[in-house]
Amino acid sequence: MSRIETPHADCTSCPHRETLRPAGRCEPGDRCLVAHSGRQIERFLRMNPEFAEGCLHDAFWERRAIAVRYAPVAAVRALAYDSDEAVRRAVVTRLPPEDLMPFLGDEDREVRITVASRLPVTGLHMMLGDPDYLVRQHVAQRIPHGSLSRLVRDEDREVRKEVARRLPPFALSKLAADEDAEVRAIAASRMLPDDAARMLGDPDWRVRLGAVDQAPLEAIRAYIGDEDKDVREQVWARLNETRSKDTT
Repeated sequence: MSRIETPHADCTSCPHRETLRPAGRCEPGDRCLVAHSGRQIERFLRMNPEFAEGCLHDAFWERRAIAVRYAPVAAVRALAYDSDEAVRRAVVTRLPPEDLMPFLGDEDREVRITVASRLPVTGLHMMLGDPDYLVRQHVAQRIPHGSLSRLVRDEDREVRKEVARRLPPFALSKLAADEDAEVRAIAASRMLPDDAARMLGDPDWRVRLGAVDQAPLEAIRAYIGDEDKDVREQVWARLNETRSKDTT
């Protein structure tokens, strides 16, 4: 197996050779601003953040992206439209949440995912129609409950699964007829008792299993002989738990 060589920059022309290096603030192959090595640049700027602002317009994208983490926020704003998505992602992590609106339509989904993770919840409704399901999934994780219903019919099941995890129990009946069994199962496991009882007849065992934990006891007794072993065992477990409580 060939060994990967650690990048070493040429120190002979480095402006820091006579100042930072003698002071131990840079080290070839370890902490170096001019090497084409993200790890070395990161270590250098972590120790010498005062040099970050001067790197914001560097030709090397990784140097710019790392510099964004250490430069003053006021200077970072100038890179909002940088040509490299990694740089823009770094910018989004530094700006105040209320300043992220210009990135809602960024062409890179990772940038928009970061926006969805940091944008004030009052502005998340503007991302409900994002073309990428991962962005909408992040929106579903944070958007206020009152707006979650707008994602109940989302085309992607991962988004609807997130909705099923967060909708208030009284609203979960909106997912009772979802085409995906995993979505229905999550919803059934959190529904109000009467709504869960109606899910006991679902053709998918995972949905029935989730419903057994929420449905009233009188409803689950009819499923003692369910065709699925896990469902039968869960029905018996709930009934026996109730009997044990009644005898204590």
